[in-house]
Amino acid sequence: MAMESVPVVVPQMGVVEEFVLLEWLVNDGSTVSEGQPLASIETEKTELEVESPANGQLQVLRHPSPESIQIGEPLANIISGSQ
Repeated sequence: MAMESVPVVVPQMGVVEEFVLLEWLVNDGSTVSEGQPLASIETEKTELEVESPANGQLQVLRHPSPESIQIGEPLANIISGSQ
């Protein structure tokens, strides 16, 4: 089976267009399960957790910062499958 990369993105939530990545709840390179909380984000109105879309290994692309990130922009990849 080939390796597959599944992007971790924040889904569209109403009129919200951007968010701030507050912190990763899992370390880069960790094995994660589908549905597992990965990161904490903040929108204009609330703080939310981003869940893993698949089972695999977390590959972080973005790091916490006060800069806004657009909805739909990948935060990380989940690398799944066998080598």
